[in-house]
Amino acid sequence: MKFLVTNDDGIEAAGLEALVHAARPLGESIIVAPAGPQSGVSHAVTWGRGVQIEARGEKGFAIHGTPADCTRLGLLHVVKDATWVLSGINHGSNLGADMYYSGTVAAVREAVLHGWPGIALSHYFKKGMEYDWPRAARWVTPVLADLLARKIEPGLFYNVNLPHLPADAEDPAVVWCPLDPNPLPLNYRHEEESGLYYAGDYTLRARKEGADVATCFGGSIAVTEVRLL
Repeated sequence: MKFLVTNDDGIEAAGLEALVHAARPLGESIIVAPAGPQSGVSHAVTWGRGVQIEARGEKGFAIHGTPADCTRLGLLHVVKDATWVLSGINHGSNLGADMYYSGTVAAVREAVLHGWPGIALSHYFKKGMEYDWPRAARWVTPVLADLLARKIEPGLFYNVNLPHLPADAEDPAVVWCPLDPNPLPLNYRHEEESGLYYAGDYTLRARKEGADVATCFGGSIAVTEVRLL
């Protein structure tokens, strides 16, 4: 297999490196990722100006644009023979309604629109804890192996979210679950000089039992099927 690997945290992100490591036993990875952070841009694409492709090493290309730009240009010019598009591992979860804001997920959604299958992967973050990217890569490899072996269905992609567990925790179970339909809490703080900043408490978001938010917050790897068509 050949993978187009992208993200929304930028080509230098540790989570991107972890995803390439996780995918190594399963196929060849070509990185086509944003030159800098693009978190929260959703499915934005660049209009009205040129987008530059910059070679980064033997199998890496930085796109001076959005995650959706990376997928478009990657499939059109860089990895025309890609079999899957993998996006992540995002620094932070993309659960429930987050999926609609996420550049990580949008990169995969763009691929599906053009007929390629894809998997978006994200890692929930708990304050006061550090990411263990080698451990995350180890968790991701068997998840990828399972998903890549499944029948490809038009309009279908997978959204995967890793929990953030203590260093001494056992490896998490993999749970298939639906997206949680509840929105993020609405709350903004006002700063006199610069305006309003989103200040919703992510951990206080409503959770539907059995859906992806509750599953990931409960310590399991949440795998969700998302269908466009």
